[in-house]
Amino acid sequence: MGFGSGMRSSLDFILGVSDDETVMLDMDDTNFQTVRYWANRAMNWHNLGGYIILRSSPGCYHVVFDRRVTWAENMRVVAWVAQLSGNEGLQRWHRMQCIKMASTLRVSPKGEKPSPRIVRRDGTQEGMIHEFLENRNEAKTVITHIIEQTCSREVNNIDCI
Repeated sequence: MGFGSGMRSSLDFILGVSDDETVMLDMDDTNFQTVRYWANRAMNWHNLGGYIILRSSPGCYHVVFDRRVTWAENMRVVAWVAQLSGNEGLQRWHRMQCIKMASTLRVSPKGEKPSPRIVRRDGTQEGMIHEFLENRNEAKTVITHIIEQTCSREVNNIDCI
């Protein structure tokens, strides 16, 4: 059993990738064109090198930028996009990341939502995007093993939880 974009989860947890040196955006209830506009605008204005956009569910997107930044610059960029775009969901997400002192994006399935999948790439991809994708693949491997173990134990009538 693989961990594909169509996999649904009955697990009691959600796995994400956290980082304090990568500018990330969580833009819910937003159309793709608007997300792409703000990704391009932030990339160019803040010299972030490149970005990927991941679709986390219908009308919900994650953006990951390529240039390594300090935590202060990270939150300044997120605040800039949140304020100028007027995206209230991003404003709330920004506040939560400030409280945690790290940005986190979901990489695992969540209930009926599949794992986020890449829908757009632009600019450089060798820096923090490469690191994010490596961490994402490691997390997906862990989830795949957990799901495989859960399924094999359920088949053998072993209560694994």
